[in-house]
Amino acid sequence: MDKQVQSDNLTTQDDTTHFGFTTVAKDKKVEKVAEVFHSVAAKYDIMNDLMSVGIHRLWKRFTIDCSGVRPGHKVLDLAGGTGDLTAKFSRIVGDTGHVILADINNSMLNVGRDKLRDLGVVGNVHYVQANAEELPFPDDHFDCITIAFGLRNVTDKDKALRSMFRVLKPGGRLLVLEFSKPQMQALSKVYDAYSFHLLPKIGQVIANDADSYRYLAESIRMHPDQDTLKGMMDEAGFEQTSYFNLTGGIVALHRGYKF
Repeated sequence: MDKQVQSDNLTTQDDTTHFGFTTVAKDKKVEKVAEVFHSVAAKYDIMNDLMSVGIHRLWKRFTIDCSGVRPGHKVLDLAGGTGDLTAKFSRIVGDTGHVILADINNSMLNVGRDKLRDLGVVGNVHYVQANAEELPFPDDHFDCITIAFGLRNVTDKDKALRSMFRVLKPGGRLLVLEFSKPQMQALSKVYDAYSFHLLPKIGQVIANDADSYRYLAESIRMHPDQDTLKGMMDEAGFEQTSYFNLTGGIVALHRGYKF
């Protein structure tokens, strides 16, 4: 009887995951995350600048600098949203290269497509709606994969990392730019106060949506810390994994290679 109870509990646990601080059925998380990004897509870029005081541009610039991308390369900008990284990669890879902006959320993908076309980014960029857990691309295809501020929203992160490993070429690299765990207690306290009190108010004023930005703060706290994510990348098959703490660990850039 006890074994049956344990089995039932395990099944229940395996069928649930977190949506911020809330426990939800795994098959419902994608839908709930989609609702968040449908809501914030139109104001996404404005809120990024306000939330980070523009520092997100420096984090993304560092990611580009660590990518090793060159003319002719194939790049996957996964969970690429409104296309900040795609725009820069498009210029680097040139006419002989190829960049795919992929996102699971069609509202974000549409905003990104319109934004990049307005900027004149055409020709070597294509747009694909895709789930990171089941990437619709051939094996050993990309020279570089980036996922910026997207992995924490993925239901099965281990499965997504394995999927990224599969489509990466031998010698290619994965870069995961994501909110992480501040390294100083004083910074952590200030960051918590900002995240849980000020951020939802900014979201309400600018995007008329406090709940989505409350979820943002909660999802960051539920995301694996720096060393845990590094271990997950190792388990997925990546080698020479490492990470760089940015802005005191509020954000971290993880890097891993496929050999």
